[in-house]
Amino acid sequence: MLSGQVVASYGKRYQVELPDKSLWDCVTRGKKHDVACGDLVDIQPTATDAAVIEHIHDRHSLLFRSNAFRTKVLAANVTQIVIVLAAVPSFYESLLNRCLVAASHADIRVLIVLNKADLAESASAWEKLKPYQTLGYQVIQLSAQQDISALQPYLQNQTSILVGQSGMGKSTIINGLLPELAVRTREISGVLDSGKHTTTATHLYHLDANSHIIDSPGLQEFGLYHLSIDEIEQAFTEFRPYLGKCRFNNCRHLHEPDCALLNAVNEGKVSPQRLAFYHELLQELKQSA
Repeated sequence: MLSGQVVASYGKRYQVELPDKSLWDCVTRGKKHDVACGDLVDIQPTATDAAVIEHIHDRHSLLFRSNAFRTKVLAANVTQIVIVLAAVPSFYESLLNRCLVAASHADIRVLIVLNKADLAESASAWEKLKPYQTLGYQVIQLSAQQDISALQPYLQNQTSILVGQSGMGKSTIINGLLPELAVRTREISGVLDSGKHTTTATHLYHLDANSHIIDSPGLQEFGLYHLSIDEIEQAFTEFRPYLGKCRFNNCRHLHEPDCALLNAVNEGKVSPQRLAFYHELLQELKQSA
């Protein structure tokens, strides 16, 4: 048995890197497909450079997204989620908020990156992100095509996952961080036996011995059906001082009398937009029940 880390996943196939940097093409046994990029695993060789994943080590974090029918593991053992946005094409604020809820629930730190800062439209996008800075989220802006250096300090000693809609510039960021990526991509394509896999797979790259970055496919949606109502409430960190202080124990903060959270909104202590987004998530959960 050999031990290593999952550094690429595509469908039901995985690439595992051993401590000697050798790469193994792996599958799982039976219908077990809950392996994620970033997992530490034990593998049993079946042929030269091919093996079966026999065991997944305990994870210290796990990032999910889900719809009404299935849950998808995005990555394991990450310490930071880097949400990449841009003014062009315009980003979905709903998707940003969903990522924030998922990160809060998984206790993963957040960095919001506004890419393409050289575009004129970025000024209004930056204004849109100011409320998130007020909430305590780290928000930076950069133009990855010109200079990636503003991002690099935030990646030190972290295992970060890049997430965002297609077109936000995640690939440009990865290429800026890893100029030798073309070589690595060809290597992975060879192991997975198809170049097209690299555009829809999830990959982990080493920035240095203690810093790693996971590149995930572009997201158009980020469902949170795997979370309960109480878990979603707790994931809105600014709600926490008011939870449990409403008149009714089962208050959903819609129009109930003596609702501490609604009072906080009326007093300007909580954003009405964030409360509206919370209600949007509740409605989704209701419809799937």
